[in-house]
Amino acid sequence: MPGVTHDDAPPLADLMPWSVAPLRLGRGWPTAPDPATLKARWDALLKAEGQDRETLFGPTRARTTHSAVAQLPGRAGGTEPLAAASGPCPDPVRVLAAPFDEQWLIPDHRLIDAARPELWRVADDHQIFTVESPEGMPLLATSLPPALRAGRIRPLYRRPGAAEPNLAPGLLRHLADRLDLPLTPPDLLAWTLATIRPDRTVPLTADPALWSQGVELGRRTLWLLRRVGDRPKLPGGRRPYVRAPLPTRPLTLLYDPAEETLHLDEGRISPVPPEAWDFRTGEVRVLEAWFTARTTETAEPGTLAAITPAAWSQSWTSELLELITILALLADVRSQQADLEIKSPITARDLTAAGVLPPPDTSRKPASVLEHIEEGPAGQLTLM
Repeated sequence: MPGVTHDDAPPLADLMPWSVAPLRLGRGWPTAPDPATLKARWDALLKAEGQDRETLFGPTRARTTHSAVAQLPGRAGGTEPLAAASGPCPDPVRVLAAPFDEQWLIPDHRLIDAARPELWRVADDHQIFTVESPEGMPLLATSLPPALRAGRIRPLYRRPGAAEPNLAPGLLRHLADRLDLPLTPPDLLAWTLATIRPDRTVPLTADPALWSQGVELGRRTLWLLRRVGDRPKLPGGRRPYVRAPLPTRPLTLLYDPAEETLHLDEGRISPVPPEAWDFRTGEVRVLEAWFTARTTETAEPGTLAAITPAAWSQSWTSELLELITILALLADVRSQQADLEIKSPITARDLTAAGVLPPPDTSRKPASVLEHIEEGPAGQLTLM
């Protein structure tokens, strides 16, 4: 990844002006590595009554079981206060819960202190959310609603259906003219992922060959981060496999660099490339953090968070094999990105002279979006 310099590269905050603060869940139990656990927690909550339900819920200043809130846009959660709620758990949705860790969330506004409805309004199959990461990779990208405790979230599009890119007005046209290339919003996002620096400035170039090289690396990064389309594979002979069955409830994770083997108690997975094992966000190994989220039981007995999966699931084994593959391939892409040398830079001063920067204040605010009727508290309609 290119290092920090002082060459007047424009900041990401000006190139993608609209951003939203991260979700603030307020309680951990509405997220889990599997949907069955969430449904069991919901059932336990609704079986409790009165003060017992309030205590299990985990009240905060923002939410209690008596809070009146609207539905999350596009979701079917109830709107009566949780103190009076009944019925089945809303269908859990897949979210990015931590860097490289996809888990599940009950998408019910009553459970989340600050759910950022403006993000849910623009979440669809076309959307790509970028998330500022405080450590490690400066920018993550995901097709899932981001629910991790990180930096600001910048959607690629301000409206559903890939309408109105979240880019400084005139930026794409200016770059296309300078490069004499047709450009799309995903192209610019790919370039950003390939070149963004730890200070979240994004060096731009007027060199078409360099631009194409960076975009190609960024597209590969985007594909690996989003996990959509064809599944990633390492070359034959380097693909990880389960060599000894994983136990019902593995408690330890160890790596043997000499054998390139990952040990989950007596279970074994190999080959696991060293670069996958040592892939970190900040000081934390991604594989260790992912494993800990599924095996460590730290919740107080009697709480909803103490309801956990009874055993290691086959789907987790598949996810782990894919994560090892993704980290190994990303490590290779990152090494190639580090070799990019920015030539013929387009600076923030250049963009200012062209009238592209600073972006107008309106571009920093959410677009007015109401694609469907939203239910407000107690079944009333939400007025937008």
